[in-house]
Amino acid sequence: MKRWQFWVGLLISILFLYLALRGLHLDQVWKSIQTANFWWLIPGVLVYFMGVWVRTWRWHYLLRPLKAIPTRKMFPIVCIGYMGNNIYPARAGEVLRAYVLKKHEDVSFSASLATIFIERVFDGVVMLGFVFLNLSELTRLNNDSGFVGSIRSLSIWGAVAFIGALVFFLLAAAFPAASEKIIERLFIRFLPERFRDKVLGFTRRFLSGLESLRSPREALMVFITSVVIWLFETGKYWFIMHAFPFQVSFFALMLMNGIVNLATTLPSAPGYVGTFDAPGIALLTAYGVPGEVAAGYTLLLHVALWLPITALGAYYFAREGLRWGEKPETTE
Repeated sequence: MKRWQFWVGLLISILFLYLALRGLHLDQVWKSIQTANFWWLIPGVLVYFMGVWVRTWRWHYLLRPLKAIPTRKMFPIVCIGYMGNNIYPARAGEVLRAYVLKKHEDVSFSASLATIFIERVFDGVVMLGFVFLNLSELTRLNNDSGFVGSIRSLSIWGAVAFIGALVFFLLAAAFPAASEKIIERLFIRFLPERFRDKVLGFTRRFLSGLESLRSPREALMVFITSVVIWLFETGKYWFIMHAFPFQVSFFALMLMNGIVNLATTLPSAPGYVGTFDAPGIALLTAYGVPGEVAAGYTLLLHVALWLPITALGAYYFAREGLRWGEKPETTE
């Protein structure tokens, strides 16, 4: 609570919530949620957890060069990581996930963290793919809106960031010895001597976590799996849409999925409050969905994405005997 990052994230969330709900009749937003057919949440949650299982398999696949761990043993750790991302700021669940894996399977913390970074980079590339695949349709529907220009700018900068990171990881994986030498030279030149050994050791272990990307086949497998994961998540968007009186195409929901998840990379309050909701409501409104209905759907979708995985992750967290105030040990 005392860290400035928390307060900056909170202010950004408040701003995005204001942008999301301004001009709407909140009583009508609440009425749209009350009258929703909540039975559609059941298949939505089920298809979402299918995506979480595939996500767990992808992490198992990335970790194979370090240690072969069954997917069923890793599923609780992934749920704990999701829970951490949803209730702690700055995606601290990723650190928590690497910590629990080290505690259980004695996998290097920095190496497992490298595999998690790989996941996030591939996720970002797929999200950008969803956006670029459908951006022309949104331009046609709302060509006079500044909202389209914002999406384009976000997509271009996102593409530079994620594709640049992907190229870096692929090159580092393909040429580990050369990468280590370059990094070592940079550390010798710019890093104080008292930090060099520790940081270089961390970097070497981190590079070992990139081993699963050393062949094009392995990288392609990770990419295909990432597409499947996000199609499952879009399936949840599609099922929950049927609880409300509107219809848009599956491709429109792919676009929404891509935009809101790119937006949640911005600092925010825990749970991506506001940064998820504002772009989702704006996008559906651009497709002609009434604002109050779009807001009701987006808010219910947000809760349905947040609550089940957070509750399950909290259950596994308690089963592990972890404490909420415990600081993860990140040493090797």
